[in-house]
Amino acid sequence: MYDVIIIGGGIVGCALARELSRYRLKLALVEKEVEVGFGTSKTNSGIIHAGHHSPANTFKGKFEWAGNQMWDDLARDLKFGFDRIGELLLALNPDDVKYLENLKKQGEDRGVTGLEIWAPPRIQKEEPNLSHTILQALHAPTAAVINPYEACFGLIECAQQNGAELFCGYLVSDIVKDGRNFTIQTPQQNFRGRIIINAAGVFADQIAALVGADNFKIVARKGEEYLLDRRLQGIVTRLIFPTPTANSKGVLIIPTVDGPIMVGPTADNIENREDLSTSFAGAHKIFESVRRYCPAISERDTITEFAGLRAIADTNDFVIGPTPIKGFYNVAGIQSPGLTAAPAIATYVTAMLQDDGLALEEKTDWEAEVDGPPHFAQKGKKERQAALMRDPAYGRIVCRCELVTEAEVRYAIRHGARTLDGVKFRVRAGMGRCQGGFCTTRIMDLLSETLGIPLTDISKRGPGSEVCRPRQERLPVGDQT
Repeated sequence: MYDVIIIGGGIVGCALARELSRYRLKLALVEKEVEVGFGTSKTNSGIIHAGHHSPANTFKGKFEWAGNQMWDDLARDLKFGFDRIGELLLALNPDDVKYLENLKKQGEDRGVTGLEIWAPPRIQKEEPNLSHTILQALHAPTAAVINPYEACFGLIECAQQNGAELFCGYLVSDIVKDGRNFTIQTPQQNFRGRIIINAAGVFADQIAALVGADNFKIVARKGEEYLLDRRLQGIVTRLIFPTPTANSKGVLIIPTVDGPIMVGPTADNIENREDLSTSFAGAHKIFESVRRYCPAISERDTITEFAGLRAIADTNDFVIGPTPIKGFYNVAGIQSPGLTAAPAIATYVTAMLQDDGLALEEKTDWEAEVDGPPHFAQKGKKERQAALMRDPAYGRIVCRCELVTEAEVRYAIRHGARTLDGVKFRVRAGMGRCQGGFCTTRIMDLLSETLGIPLTDISKRGPGSEVCRPRQERLPVGDQT
């Protein structure tokens, strides 16, 4: 019997697991994907919003600035990529100028620091590759970029080292209320729990419907993103936002925490909650938009593209709180700025559970830190030499584009990677210009060797995405049909 079971291993579910692991609770997280962070969290823009975008009278506004302020400590403790590079929100026409002024005031009323309106000379000095037709820009130095999947891995690893149990690849098929407790049914096993937290992303309304707590509906909003060649690194040094539309913050230019530039996303509501396809239309829309404010960016520089799904609640806000089904809590509709808000949501939900009667006794031996990935390529000469002395596998390059070593791939596998994407998102093997053309077979060998599984069981991101198939038995001569 678990005290708390979290359904959903995205950034919010993982943040909740870490926060609740501070207390003497029997705690589990159940995730349908083969690894945490493999849903929305691995395909978002990796932006920590500055804190001033969301309306004050919403959950989004409540948690955006609070969450922003928590990421420095998390990055220090969990060792994931994080950089406060700041952002520029652009006024491209006269109507946008008033919007910038109102947004600046909203941020200042909330306590967001450092907000400034820049005139064209300052914009051109700071970001010379932006269009000279920009009228004004709102500078927010508190914005940051992170590796969202690294953050998920760090959060859940910390939760596990403090006693939380993780069950990946467990699809919830039903939830049965039995008196004060719940039984969560999955094909592999059932889980009994006193409190259920529904953090199931684009499937949260379907999970809530299993207990009759679906007083909201989720729409999946697809966003296509395009990653550009490293030669464009530095073309802008800050996050670049256009003035937003009614359903989107617009197409952004994102200097990722690892260096390459990313552009996107689109914002298209779709019915299929599994549709992660990209399109010519999406690419055209993105690059046409981006060239308005950075003419030097071209679709010819794309090295890869992907799409993610955002969970849009029909309330157009986060859905957080208890339900009429006692012990069942929804943490749903966590669209932008959900990544930013995640740690603040976790502390809020924890306090809410305590207010509702959950006994929370803090652990005296709770450990906040994890080791984090080795990132051999980022180390200095002496650090590399010391690493080689400890483990000769640091001298064997697996991924040439990103200079990832065999030791780092083995680290990723020891720390939970079970797929090619699991390795890639932990240590960047396969993220470079050739997109795994050189390193995939070696990573597969290492996964097979370390996990003791055949090559035919190795997949890109879980069942159904296996890279190779078993060899067909050869038919007898004369029966070749």
